[in-house]
Amino acid sequence: MSLSSPPETVTPAKTTYKRVMLKISGEALMGDQGFGLHPPTVQRIAQEVKSVHEMGVEICMVIGGGNIFRGLSGSAQGMERTTADYMGMLATVMNALGMQSALEEVGVFTRVISAIRMDEVCEPYIRRRAVRHLEKKRVCIFAAGTGNPYFTTDTAATLRANEMACEAIFMGKNGVDGVYDKDPKVHSDAVRYDTVTYDDVLAKRLRVMDASAIALARDNNLPLIVFGLDEPGGFQGILAGEGTYTKVQG
Repeated sequence: MSLSSPPETVTPAKTTYKRVMLKISGEALMGDQGFGLHPPTVQRIAQEVKSVHEMGVEICMVIGGGNIFRGLSGSAQGMERTTADYMGMLATVMNALGMQSALEEVGVFTRVISAIRMDEVCEPYIRRRAVRHLEKKRVCIFAAGTGNPYFTTDTAATLRANEMACEAIFMGKNGVDGVYDKDPKVHSDAVRYDTVTYDDVLAKRLRVMDASAIALARDNNLPLIVFGLDEPGGFQGILAGEGTYTKVQG
């Protein structure tokens, strides 16, 4: 009596990170449009997130709102800063809902969690509940920043990453694959760092994150991985130990 061979199973790539924060800008969602959401771009990023989720990694996300409204720009045009910042927070909720829809279309369960209560469309932020969602393998998309004006989504991402006990923040950038000593889009001789310290980022004004977010990451020894979001498979590849990126650490 012969026994048939068991079906082959695909083993996901191994990663040293079990829980991470993915921070992307709102501009990353607009593709070549110049404004708003570009559905094919949102779907591509959702596939990137799904591929990492299938590796067994617990994922938090924070998405900026600059593709819809940027509070600092509104303030610069004469709008009262607090009002402009709240408008920017609402833009991040719109982006979070768009990403939630794209992720659930590819079979990834998610929760949008807002720092500003709007119970009809998303959950309020409760840390223990958010941790439980991660333990149940749901992707948590944190929206509305910290819920306070004068703080960026970079700071929100660093704050939530610390609260969720993430092991690293992955900063997905458009058009660049790491941190450079000067703008590589302008200077052809720009040099990419493999690693750089928090203090060097602040002292050299390398524009990875705003200063308060970098200081918060430094004080809690939370590494930042800066990589190119527009390279297909980049997020998964870096988690598997491949690809090009810069690590910001102590």
